[in-house]
Amino acid sequence: MKRNVVSWAALVVSTAALISSRGVLKTVPAAPQFVGESQKTAQEISDAFVGVADFVKPSVVSISATKKMPARMNPFGGGGPRNGSPHNNIDPKDLEEMLKKFFGPDAPNIEPQQFGGGVARGTGSGFVFDDKGHILTNNHVVAGATDIKVAFNDGEELSAKVVGTDPKTDVAVIKVESTNYTPLPRGSSAKLKVGEMVMAVGSPFGFEQSVTTGIVSALGRSDTHILGTPNAFEDFIQTDAAINPGNSGGPLVDMSGRVVGINSAIATQSHQGSGVGFTIPIDLAANIAERLIKDGKVKRAAIGIALQQMTPVLARQFGLDPKSKGVLVNHVFPNTPAAKAGLKTGDIITKFDDVQATRVADFRNYLATSELNKPHVITYIRDGATKTCEVTLGDFDVVLATTPAQEAVVKKEEKKPADEKKVDLGGYGLEVQELTPELAKSFGYKPDTKGLLVTRSKTIARLRPLASVKEC
Repeated sequence: MKRNVVSWAALVVSTAALISSRGVLKTVPAAPQFVGESQKTAQEISDAFVGVADFVKPSVVSISATKKMPARMNPFGGGGPRNGSPHNNIDPKDLEEMLKKFFGPDAPNIEPQQFGGGVARGTGSGFVFDDKGHILTNNHVVAGATDIKVAFNDGEELSAKVVGTDPKTDVAVIKVESTNYTPLPRGSSAKLKVGEMVMAVGSPFGFEQSVTTGIVSALGRSDTHILGTPNAFEDFIQTDAAINPGNSGGPLVDMSGRVVGINSAIATQSHQGSGVGFTIPIDLAANIAERLIKDGKVKRAAIGIALQQMTPVLARQFGLDPKSKGVLVNHVFPNTPAAKAGLKTGDIITKFDDVQATRVADFRNYLATSELNKPHVITYIRDGATKTCEVTLGDFDVVLATTPAQEAVVKKEEKKPADEKKVDLGGYGLEVQELTPELAKSFGYKPDTKGLLVTRSKTIARLRPLASVKEC
């Protein structure tokens, strides 16, 4: 018995040695350990995002706007078959099929109501501006709407009316008959810094209460031409926080939950966000909103000058320190407040009242929203010497209407042929017109060929408003 026990023990030891020698048994490495401080920091950032989202959502709304489409939307010209032209008696379904072939699944849908007189329903976003039921959003979300519905975070849906819109900044204010919702606290867009973390909130593609995060990519984007409105006031914040159609009017907030901008547009070659979004600074938007609430419209000021950004190169040419700040007067229009105040071409404006003039966009925006019919002090440099003058601001539209540049624009518009049948397809980057027999022949087609001629196409990245609109 004792011998058998020893034999078995020897067998076990020898077997274990054999297995070990062949590498069957290997040491299992310990599970990787997170670095404590890194994990803690990541969790704190995550918690911060959660806290901001929870704080902001009750003040953010989804907006549904119904608009009646005018007859001019008929790409073949005219207002439908009533004008008697056989070329205008086009089946909307044929146009819809053509658009689908061209644009794919993103093509607009067209209903066979009186063509061009259908209804478009769009979705956008907004946020509670004050405790009186006012909601801030984009002009392109609600302009021309015949019916507006506002959906809140708690599921309540209320009708809203337009208080005022401002196409020159794409800002609009609507109002609901409820004061139960908390206004979103206001931050300062002037204090934003490139690289600062932000969160965009809204209803992309109709998905309500969606949040995305990113950083401030750039500030002071004033040459985007997003608004497509003459004499528009652009000074956008650029962000890489993902924003898409339907985000329009929603807030961009900082990590304290304070609104710093209104989501307005994206640069894209498709219809989705591409990491280049643009928002209206809250400092500008809030100023416009308060004027709309008070007067229902925005009355702007102007003095009648053309401006250029001061650069180190220009500063040297004027014999100044390359670090000098200011805006250069390129032209002074005659019979305007600037001309009457004595300003001249070549003057470098450094202050308006007590506000430093550092950027053309900032100077123009500040001046435009300053008080009319009241003297303001402008500080400027001429021939190396600092001078001041008093200028009484004039009404923006009145001043521009008297400048030669504005007259040239008016004359150019008057020269356009009255029977021009071109239609701009807006966000699709196309301008089209009816293919006439003469045009068909010039392009080598049979005279009776029917279709649309693309007269202008933009293949570069397009800047698109974010309202998600579907024609039906």
